[in-house]
Amino acid sequence: MPKSALNGVLWLATAERLCANPLNLIWIMPAEGLRAGWKQPLLHSSGFAMETILKTLIAAAFALFALALPAAAQPVLTIYTYESFVSEWGPGATIKANFEKTCTCTVEWVALADGVAMLNRLKLEGAATKADVVLGLDTSLTAEATATGLFGGHGLGLSRKRTIIDDPLFLPFDYAHFAVIYDTEKMKVPPATLEELVNGDASQKIVLQDPRSSTPGLGFLLWMKSVYGDKAEDAWAKLRPRILTTTPGWSEAYALFTKGEAPMVLSYVTSPAYHMEIDKTERYQAASFAEGHYLQIEVAGAIAASPEFGLAQDFLHFMLSPGFQDAIPTGNWMVPAGETSTALPEAFSKLIRPTKTLLFTPEEVNFNRRAWIDEWLRAMGQ
Repeated sequence: MPKSALNGVLWLATAERLCANPLNLIWIMPAEGLRAGWKQPLLHSSGFAMETILKTLIAAAFALFALALPAAAQPVLTIYTYESFVSEWGPGATIKANFEKTCTCTVEWVALADGVAMLNRLKLEGAATKADVVLGLDTSLTAEATATGLFGGHGLGLSRKRTIIDDPLFLPFDYAHFAVIYDTEKMKVPPATLEELVNGDASQKIVLQDPRSSTPGLGFLLWMKSVYGDKAEDAWAKLRPRILTTTPGWSEAYALFTKGEAPMVLSYVTSPAYHMEIDKTERYQAASFAEGHYLQIEVAGAIAASPEFGLAQDFLHFMLSPGFQDAIPTGNWMVPAGETSTALPEAFSKLIRPTKTLLFTPEEVNFNRRAWIDEWLRAMGQ
């Protein structure tokens, strides 16, 4: 027990002794009063003086005790997300601070490699998951995530008039097209089509992500399937010599690229904006593919069994506000899906604009994902 709390308890005990034996009140009578020979008794027959003193003592004791008690614990909102979101340069710290100002709560991030890894972990944990919110799935995973039965509704009843998708469980927070980012100092002429990437010079390597653990990796698999259809497995086999390595998540892949390990990496149309705004360089650019680019829409959802489900819904609602969305363009380097208080940075106006958007429905992905990954595994010789 804290010392101040113990003192409060001792004060209460003292008050009890005083009440039990009125003669004990001499403890608080000035000694000079006794020497002066008080004739007025300390206690009136009404007991008024004693009552007043005891009330004062007890009030003081309770005040000390209250000050000594720890403040009521704030609720903790545990959010699963991917590593780059809470990296040193990611938007996580800003979003945490902004939401905590509104909620009288504590946000606790749990960083996993990527969106697919998050869903895999949720499926293993089931209803016992510690997550209250899962942030960083995308529409290629929402049908499978819905099938787990773990997610509760966001409660906004939104339509596409306000969001880019209409889903009762998941709300979008940003989006961007996938792109092959290339180093202009190492590759003067980038591929202009996916076909050129697949059949190009094997000495010009690309770093990809694993579709089993990474949403960008899955996005590229869906991009290949969108363009090649039944011939996707053959296309993968042709591309294989150009793949330097396949990483578990986006962060590892992009780090290899910026360290100069390969002249190309799978990332986003928006990635060059980071280098233009932060590094003040146009060295890294996105290749524009004539067949079109696959679109990623990132979403978040609340766990239905969470003891903080109401707070989780509050976070999802906050997610569409400037307090969250303002951190997306220069934190996550994606296009915000909700309201911002300022315009996008100038670098976004210099980005390539895909002429065609490729996108499977969540249901199509959920039905075919296992078979399409098996195609990829066979082509990669795994």
